[in-house]
Amino acid sequence: MKLLFSWLKEFVDTDLSPHEIAEKLTMAGVETSEVAYLGRGLERIVVGKIRTLKNHPHADRLSQCTVSDGKIEYSIVCGARNIKEGDSVPLALPGARLPGGMEIRKAKIRGVTSEGMICSEMELGISEEHQGIMILPENLVLGTPIASA
Repeated sequence: MKLLFSWLKEFVDTDLSPHEIAEKLTMAGVETSEVAYLGRGLERIVVGKIRTLKNHPHADRLSQCTVSDGKIEYSIVCGARNIKEGDSVPLALPGARLPGGMEIRKAKIRGVTSEGMICSEMELGISEEHQGIMILPENLVLGTPIASA
């Protein structure tokens, strides 16, 4: 089970750090396997908006999107089917390193340049959900780092 430190602090008034609380919980018989910080490793992942979406010209199961971070529009190749024009999505820019260790780079996918990646919850390390791209609330400001969004 994953618990947010902020949630735990609603029930326990403490000045201890997350690591100190994890150690005390383990010593009390509640094993703590990991202390993870939300947002760590997500520095080059921002809120983006899908401006255009069309079929990939050389692959039946891929789409070609134009995704904006509010300043620049990026060409992204994607295989997910749950997205549409106007969706706000997590946009991993070149140089981003996903929690699983994958580094995002500009690449050609079946002859079309992809300048980043739009991400699922699983790729972001948020949950085990991997059936499609994570759709974000529409009211988020484009370019906002995903960790603070």
